[in-house]
Amino acid sequence: MDGTEHLTVRREGATLVLTLNRPEARNALSLAMLVGLHDGWLAADADDAVRSIVLTGAGGAFCAGMDLKALAGDGMAGEEYRDRLKADPDLHWKAMLRHHRPRKPVIAAVEGPCVAGGTEILQGTDIRVAGASATFGLFEVRRGLFPIGGSTVRLQRQIPRAHALEMLLTGRPYSAPEAAAIGLIGHVVPDGTALARALEIAEQVNSCGPLAVEAVKASVYETADMTETDGLAAELKRGWPVFATADAKEGARAFAEKRTPVYKRA
Repeated sequence: MDGTEHLTVRREGATLVLTLNRPEARNALSLAMLVGLHDGWLAADADDAVRSIVLTGAGGAFCAGMDLKALAGDGMAGEEYRDRLKADPDLHWKAMLRHHRPRKPVIAAVEGPCVAGGTEILQGTDIRVAGASATFGLFEVRRGLFPIGGSTVRLQRQIPRAHALEMLLTGRPYSAPEAAAIGLIGHVVPDGTALARALEIAEQVNSCGPLAVEAVKASVYETADMTETDGLAAELKRGWPVFATADAKEGARAFAEKRTPVYKRA
C-alpha cells in the first residue's frame, strides 16, 4: 500500500512501519490519516510476509489527538476521504483500533506528545516504547468532552483503576516515567531512540513462529474477560492446534540442531 499524505508506510524486513505524518499539527488526526491507518491495519493482516507492525509519528511527536477542522475535509482530497467514511461509517473507529484488532502484534514507538486521541490509539497497541520526554494524557474532560475512543473501558483494564480514574478525571499530562510506573507503557528510552527500540522488539517478534505469535496474541485478548476455567478451556482450543503445525516441528528441529528456524506459516 502507498499510504496517504498524512500516513506513510514502509517495510523494515518483516515489519510494516506506519508513520503518522502531519508534524506541523503534531500529527493530529485527519481524515487522510485515519484512512491511511485503516488501510495499513488491513494490509498488514492480509500480507503473511508481515509479522509485526510498528506505529510511530513524524517530527518528534506521536499524536496530539483529533483535528476537527481537518475532519471537515478540504477540496478534492477531503471529498475523496469523506466518500470512504460514508462507505464505511465505522472506518475511523477501526483506524483508531477501537473496533479493529490486527492479528499481528502492534508496537508503538512514541516521541513527544501522545495525548487525547493519541493516548486512545495507544491503548489499542500491544507493546509500547516511549522517549524520555514523551507525554501522555486524556485531556477531554478539560474541554468538556468525553474520551469516546475507548478509554473509559480499556484504561481500567490496562492499568490499576485508581490510576485510570485519575488520568480520566483530571485530564492532566503524564510524563513517560510516570506512564511507565503505572503500566501504561513498557519501555522508556532516550529521546529520539523509541523507533529504533521498537524495531528491535519487532525483530524479536519476527524471529518467532508467526502462527504461534498470532495465536498467543489472540488468546490473551480472547480470554481477558473470562473466568479462569473458561479461559483455560479457550486457551487449549486456541493453542493446541499450533503444536500440529509444520512451524512447530521446524522450531523443535531447529532447537535440536542448534540453528535458526525457518518458519513458513504452515
